[in-house]
Amino acid sequence: MEKIKVGIIGATGYAGEELVRLLYQHPQAQLVSLASHSYAGQPYSGIYPNYREIQDVLCDPEDIEPLAEKADVIFLALPHGLASSKVTAQILEQCKVIDLGADFRLQDVSVYEKWYKVPHEGKEILPQAVYGLCEWNRDAIRKTSLVANPGCYTTCSILTLSPLVAEGAIQLDSIIIDAKSGVSGAGRSVKLDNHFAEVNESIKAYGVGTHRHTPEIEEQLSYRAGVPVYLTFTPHLVPMQRGILAVCYATLTEKYSWEDLHTIYEEYYGKERFIRLLPQNTYPETRWVKGSNYCDIGWKIDERTNRVIAIGAIDNLVKGAAGQAIQNMNLMFDLPEDMGIGQVPMFP
Repeated sequence: MEKIKVGIIGATGYAGEELVRLLYQHPQAQLVSLASHSYAGQPYSGIYPNYREIQDVLCDPEDIEPLAEKADVIFLALPHGLASSKVTAQILEQCKVIDLGADFRLQDVSVYEKWYKVPHEGKEILPQAVYGLCEWNRDAIRKTSLVANPGCYTTCSILTLSPLVAEGAIQLDSIIIDAKSGVSGAGRSVKLDNHFAEVNESIKAYGVGTHRHTPEIEEQLSYRAGVPVYLTFTPHLVPMQRGILAVCYATLTEKYSWEDLHTIYEEYYGKERFIRLLPQNTYPETRWVKGSNYCDIGWKIDERTNRVIAIGAIDNLVKGAAGQAIQNMNLMFDLPEDMGIGQVPMFP
């Protein structure tokens, strides 16, 4: 079988580097271009010395048009606002595109422009985009040429809550998501708030009431519910490199036991390769999914308040970014869904 020719635009960010690491080990992928705005012309192994004598190629400029002529699929790992100006109908006729940014995740342009504060340049192709949450949109992903890879917070939150929402087990106006992220989620660019001395020995909430992943979570849960969903989402920065932990609270619609909710989760996720449903009184920890494409989910019923506390954990750079993007690629090219991303979580 001929290998898939892969290009990565934004290859020198954290998500881009994780794509390179995983795709290098993918048996059906051939990296044909690593493109970077800041490091064009420089050897990739000079930017990330862990690739010395492994990936010494020079970084290409971020020019999508010539890349589309030689690649079967292009991964875009760019800040928001850039992908929608680069991807065109002509590009999609030449190759498939998987966007790890936010530009094609929201189908309502007005919502995107309100939350991201930039104009959307790809309105004409937006209807083609499929939200790349593999466990829920598998069939549509197989048929599209444009995948919007979900965000890290959103992947963890949506996977954790979707079965309960779809089955009407929770009151939709009661959902609160309290999420924590490692600092790699903020990207590699230099920012004062991410310096070691600013982050170490501290935890803080940010984007309180304004975080851009909020409408993404709401839109996807609304599809499950069949009615609009509005919720409270508060992210926190914690002093670790990788990981997302989403603690989700909601009021149950009736009296459920732990076993009742297990039946619901098992119905949706029992056969899913990358979702692990934890035993009763066992809860997800980021250390047990680090470096992997797994999402661990556990839950507890607070009988006193009739609320459920559902908890999910992922690696933000793998299941929350590069790993899920490759999972999407596998679906788009009719490959085994876990090809190249079945690594055991790293510990310690």
